[in-house]
Amino acid sequence: MTDDHPMIIEGYQNTLLSTKKPNQELIMQTANNCDESITAMHRSISRGEHFDVLFIDIKIPPSSDGKFTSGQDLARYARKILPEAKIVILTMFNETYRIHNIVEELKPEGFLIKSDLTSRELASAFQAILNNPPFYSGTVSKYLKQTIISDIYLDDKNRRILYLLSQGVKTKNLAEHIDLSLSGVEKRKKQLKLLFGIEDGQDESLIIEAKNLGFI
Repeated sequence: MTDDHPMIIEGYQNTLLSTKKPNQELIMQTANNCDESITAMHRSISRGEHFDVLFIDIKIPPSSDGKFTSGQDLARYARKILPEAKIVILTMFNETYRIHNIVEELKPEGFLIKSDLTSRELASAFQAILNNPPFYSGTVSKYLKQTIISDIYLDDKNRRILYLLSQGVKTKNLAEHIDLSLSGVEKRKKQLKLLFGIEDGQDESLIIEAKNLGFI
C-alpha cells in the first residue's frame, strides 16, 4: 500500500484485516512515497515473494531522481516489473479527464475515489478485485459512462513536460530531462497548448489548466 498519509494506510489495513475471508492470509507492506514503494517492489521480486495486489495513491511524493512524479508513474512501472500483480488506484481526483486518462493507460483492476470510500465499499472492492476484477467505485463508473467532449490522453513524455514546467524548468533545459531534442520538446508543447485550448500561448496558462484538470 502506497499513500503519503500513514493514518489512511492504517485505516485500509484495519478494514481489510477485519473483513478478510477465513481462508485468506494477508501480509501487508506499506510505503509513503515513490522511492519506498519502488524499493519494496524490488525487494519482493528478489525474495521471490511477488506482491499480489498493489494499492497506489495517485498524489504521492516524487522519487528522489525525479523519474517518478506520481502514483500513475509508479503504477506504470509496476505493470512492467510485477505484471501479475493487481493494481488498485486510489485518489481524491474526480475529474473526468483524469479518470479516463488513468483507465485508458493503466487499465487498473481497481479504481477507487477516496470521497466515495467507506469501510464496507473497501472490503467489497478488495474481494471483487481478487476474484472478478475490475472494480470501479461509483464516481469512476459514472464518469466512464459519460460522453466526454474532449478526449485528452497524455503519454509519458507529455506528462513529464507538464510536470517539469510546473517545477520551474525552462523550455531550453527540458531536453536534459526527457529523451527529446529541443525542437521535439517545443513541438510537444505546442500540441499540448492546442489540446488544452490555451489561447494566449503562455506556459503558465498551460500549467494552470493542466492542474485544474488534474494532470499535474
